[in-house]
Amino acid sequence: MTPKPISRRKLLKDATFASIGGALYFNLPAKALDKHKKPKTRVVLVRHKDVIDDAGNINPVIMLQMIDNAVEALTGMKVEDAWKTLVSPDDIVGIKSNVWKYLPTPPELEQAVKKRVLEAGVKEENISIRDRGILNDDIFMNATALINMRPIRTHYWSGVGTCIKNYIMFLKKPSTIHPDTCADLATLWKLPLTAGKTRLNVLVALTPLFHGSGPHHFSRQFTWQYKGLIVGFDPVAVDSTGVRLLMKKREEYFGEERPLNPPAKHVFLADTRHHLGTADPDKIELIKLGWEEGRLI
Repeated sequence: MTPKPISRRKLLKDATFASIGGALYFNLPAKALDKHKKPKTRVVLVRHKDVIDDAGNINPVIMLQMIDNAVEALTGMKVEDAWKTLVSPDDIVGIKSNVWKYLPTPPELEQAVKKRVLEAGVKEENISIRDRGILNDDIFMNATALINMRPIRTHYWSGVGTCIKNYIMFLKKPSTIHPDTCADLATLWKLPLTAGKTRLNVLVALTPLFHGSGPHHFSRQFTWQYKGLIVGFDPVAVDSTGVRLLMKKREEYFGEERPLNPPAKHVFLADTRHHLGTADPDKIELIKLGWEEGRLI
């Protein structure tokens, strides 16, 4: 489906919105103190310099170590205990993956998470790993728990493809969420099949795509080996952190601030309009683990 041309008026409107959104969420201005401060939303960024080799192969042992470290830091528990708080033996677990051919969810990560879910007592016949076709998958249709995992990339329709958008396959007609650059993607999280079921969000930042134009755009030139995972309970906080990372990389690469086009406004609208989670970096506790070189955020 080819998008309609964007009028000059709408382009200016979106640019203004992006500028305002950037000032509010991504440039970290001083904030007025709230009378009743809430605890910050915890997000974990874990990196390992050896998770990918020079040929692009992923080390499954290190991948498992990374997700273990992230879950431990997120929960404050040892990994075997942490997973038992995320899923129980009675759960039916859908692991929502992403199969975009240029940058799919790595099988090594899928299997690492499945291993921990099995060890927490969930029966193998009650686990499904899938992206497309989930509406025809009995596990997803009856799931009591969801684990959401996908790589971060720029996106033609929504500015970025991240955890919030990964639930678009729960719609029979995904195109119905496309208007206004997918501004209301957060509504996906209020569907009967998804509401209240997500136990963990993993935004894969091994080789993020930070720039592109046109539908299904992909150029290896605009990826880099960041070798990270961004993990949290709050999909908005996870995605907000991912957007900050892409914006920092774009600034580093282009030598100037380069706004996303279209702007990733659905991420902060998920906070301000839909109250799904926290987008403001000042309200996010970012725990940084592992490899420090080139971390950017």
